[in-house]
Amino acid sequence: MANNRRSANITQGVARSPNRAMYYALGYQAADFDKPMIGIANGHSTITPCNAGLQRLVDAATVAVRTAGANPQVFGTPTISDGMAMGTEGMKYSLISREVIADCIETCVQGQWLDGVLVVGGCDKNMPGGMIALARCNVPGIYVYGGTIKPGRWKGQDLSIVSAFEAVGAFMAGRMSQEDFEGVERNACPSTGSCGGMYTANTMSSSFEALGMALLYSSSMANPDEEIVAGAARAAEVLVKAVEANLCPRDIITRKSIENAVALMMATGGSTNGVLHYLAIAHAAGVEWSLDDFERVRRKVPVICDLKPSGRFMAVDLHKAGGVPQVLKILLNAGLIHGDCMTITGRTLAEELEHVPDEPRADQEVIRPISRPIYAEGHLAILKGNLATEGAVAKISGLKNPVITGPARVFDDEPSAMDAILSDRIRPGDVVVLRYLGPKGGPGMPEMLAPTSAIIGRGLGESVGLITDGRFSGATWGMVVGHVTPEASEGGTIALVKEGDEITIDAHRQLIQLNVSDAELETRRAAWTPPAPRYNRGVLSKFARLARPASEGAVTD
Repeated sequence: MANNRRSANITQGVARSPNRAMYYALGYQAADFDKPMIGIANGHSTITPCNAGLQRLVDAATVAVRTAGANPQVFGTPTISDGMAMGTEGMKYSLISREVIADCIETCVQGQWLDGVLVVGGCDKNMPGGMIALARCNVPGIYVYGGTIKPGRWKGQDLSIVSAFEAVGAFMAGRMSQEDFEGVERNACPSTGSCGGMYTANTMSSSFEALGMALLYSSSMANPDEEIVAGAARAAEVLVKAVEANLCPRDIITRKSIENAVALMMATGGSTNGVLHYLAIAHAAGVEWSLDDFERVRRKVPVICDLKPSGRFMAVDLHKAGGVPQVLKILLNAGLIHGDCMTITGRTLAEELEHVPDEPRADQEVIRPISRPIYAEGHLAILKGNLATEGAVAKISGLKNPVITGPARVFDDEPSAMDAILSDRIRPGDVVVLRYLGPKGGPGMPEMLAPTSAIIGRGLGESVGLITDGRFSGATWGMVVGHVTPEASEGGTIALVKEGDEITIDAHRQLIQLNVSDAELETRRAAWTPPAPRYNRGVLSKFARLARPASEGAVTD
């Protein structure tokens, strides 16, 4: 797509058309039509603390675009709070919002024929939604992350949103007092910003630094801090230069740069949702990338960051310890990422990392040297077997032994599973099966943070397995396997599991297996009938009809 395409259209092709009249109504002067038109996709919303602090970043970017000699054009994008929707019907809209955000940005950029776009977002789906749109439109673009929340504190302990979810299970099990339960709930989220561990929002924003589509150090800043405002302005300046150079997303988002992003996710202990979202981003960019590629990267990249949910520290601690650039420099020196990949600055990743120290500082414990990893291999394992012939995703960090064989406890909806967990009907050794929650079956592939947190809160994290064709929050940890494909509503084997069947989860062998004979499975399959659609109109119905399997990113185009 040509550089300055919108201004060229107005000044050349339709120089005397009524198009100009509407711009004059916005305060434009004749000279403005020779300047690039820069879209600013504004995710500001008072719905969620993740997005409530974005407007000042948009304001700073707007001023910087104008100062750099371009015309800023601000438009809005929606958001859904995963944390607030968790465990409710609203959670079905979370993944769908990724597609809606991408469609909104694409519509504005292409409909208004913009020369470039700066995306500002905070909550989980803002990041992949924005990046999918940047890859689709392929006009110069940059991502500005709204920043992380600061840790809460209660009785000397750092808190995050996950503390509140796990407190439910602990309180219901009699392992936490009323005072502590209320203290955790009231103090877990003390400021604006996205959830503070290496959960989905921070996973995606961190990976964008590695991808080359965001400025270094931008992903671990705290939203309330002033440095993030200056970072937004700097991003706008870089974007205007990228427009001048016609440096487009598909020049940056390549197979090698996606491998860099995935390597960073592995090294930092990132979210399982990163698997789903990078399949979708690769699809939008026209890059070949599959589940097998995640496993290939996992086997060579160690986990070197001690970050929540399975570790000790928060995103603000990562920032103080040197941020994502320090992690990337360690990986670069170890030959685990590609330094020749282009970034939005017009410099290669290696050039951008030139001044970053080779080794992490000795006075911090967040980032380890490559010689002393937390885990020798990455933590996001791709499992296959008769329960997931097209793959499933397991997060195996924080576990002493990621292997279990036990009886299936089968649930066709989340509330039933929650009731069983909180009423002590799930015992050590059980494997909870949550199904009909995939992209089509949910629909929307809702996250299962409430059940997994309840399991952790009741002290069962090491002894109970959970598998689902739905998703997990980036805050989830434990013996959990999600994204099971084919999903139940499509007739996958997970739909054929019966109460008490023996299931094996073995991350060492990348295996997820229903220990039932092939003959018995064929008998069950012949008797199975597809469920009726849960919704026949509206966005949930549309998503159910259009969504591809989780193994293909659950994309709708």
